[in-house]
Amino acid sequence: MHKHVRQPRIGLALGSGSARGWAHIGVIHALAKAGIRPDIVCGTSIGALVGAAHAVGELDRFEQWVIGLGIKDVVAFMDFRLNGGMLKGERLMDFFRRNFIDQPIETLGMPFGAVATALHTGNEVWLRNGSTVDAVRASLALPGLFSPVWHDGQLLVDGGLVNPVPVSLARAMGADFVIAIDLNSDILSRHTSRAAAPVPQTTGTVGSEWMRKLQMNLSSFLPESVPPELRLPSMLDVVAASINIMQVRITRSRMAGEPADIVISPRLAHLGLLDFHRAKVAIDEGQRAAEASIPSFVELGLIS
Repeated sequence: MHKHVRQPRIGLALGSGSARGWAHIGVIHALAKAGIRPDIVCGTSIGALVGAAHAVGELDRFEQWVIGLGIKDVVAFMDFRLNGGMLKGERLMDFFRRNFIDQPIETLGMPFGAVATALHTGNEVWLRNGSTVDAVRASLALPGLFSPVWHDGQLLVDGGLVNPVPVSLARAMGADFVIAIDLNSDILSRHTSRAAAPVPQTTGTVGSEWMRKLQMNLSSFLPESVPPELRLPSMLDVVAASINIMQVRITRSRMAGEPADIVISPRLAHLGLLDFHRAKVAIDEGQRAAEASIPSFVELGLIS
């Protein structure tokens, strides 16, 4: 009499990383092609957004949309405000309510969870029921960029402040085997190398001009006699570098105590905080990194 052996439940923990998050799409596709399909998906920040699209079964259509994003489209989704952050984010969320993932989390095609941070207490908050869009919006409320949101009586911000790669949530949701996607492993050198670089002189569309101005700093107006090493980085570079340092340090600490079974780390240092219009670059790198990890899955016996 043969005893039935239960297959391990595979959890996918999609990490934070702003525009680098489009790499998650390439990772998911590469894993599926190799026969690895997660039973559970959870995410932090941009990882929550991609994870929700996957959980609802809309990843292919979502991919086509992000690949088609241009700078003008990115700018069009930005509704500026000075309360709580540079961007309110409601235009983007309204778009998703109309087109993609306006469902309760409980009705999605697979178990899904998102990580946010309670601003007043610093507590980690796991969002596993209610509106999918509201959970995603809270999870990606990056401080200084997107404004915080109220959710069940708490003011929530980006989950990357406390758990950039949510391995612990995947385990809590019942995953026996966790695949973690870390988008920030190689980024600490990016901003120091770019800090003194001249601002690119983009021309043409209104969107490209807006992005150029966003990245400008008053130091750009310093006399040419001021040596490059004394020129300050742009405001956006300072914010991005600070967030990167924080998330890399927290990720290393959390994953040392809560290790994943496999970690996939796309090389994404060449992508900036707001490079959402460069989705194809990120997706291709995510796919490459996932394909490079396939021998590890074979060694662990998950695929043959």
